[in-house]
Amino acid sequence: MWHYTGQQRPDFAIEPGEQQESVWDYPRPPAIVDCDQHVRVSAGDTLIAETRRAKRVCETASPPTFYLPPQDILFDKLVTVPGSSYCEWKGEARYWALADNPAEPVGWSYPDPKAAFTALRDWLCFYPGRLECQVDGERVRPQEGGFYGGWVTDNIVGPWKGSPGSGHW
Repeated sequence: MWHYTGQQRPDFAIEPGEQQESVWDYPRPPAIVDCDQHVRVSAGDTLIAETRRAKRVCETASPPTFYLPPQDILFDKLVTVPGSSYCEWKGEARYWALADNPAEPVGWSYPDPKAAFTALRDWLCFYPGRLECQVDGERVRPQEGGFYGGWVTDNIVGPWKGSPGSGHW
């Protein structure tokens, strides 16, 4: 099904400008990239996590996801919730919700990731459409599609999967 693996941009890809990245230059399988940008996650005025030690997962056709180290997350604000999903690259995900609103998951983690992704064991990624996520002070926009958790910032160009008409990618 996948015709694109980060080796060559398709004709419909947006050409990145200076200081921009194309999601079509990201590899498949995805890569883990260390990130020292200031990442902050909050629910209203409540801080959930803050770090300069995030890891970005960059995968062809998707905005990057930012995983935060467990030591920089306020776990007293979160609870695990029932349900899981499976990623062909990372393994089975566990979901997290705000402790005061456990009905809607706000993030996920991989407690037992596949070998290539053990660096993400117990690190959390949050949905920017459900919490306020910031990278170096810029408010992150959610990737379209509901299920996806990509972090869209001004330096990322697409189009990316999840948007209308992207189902065949």
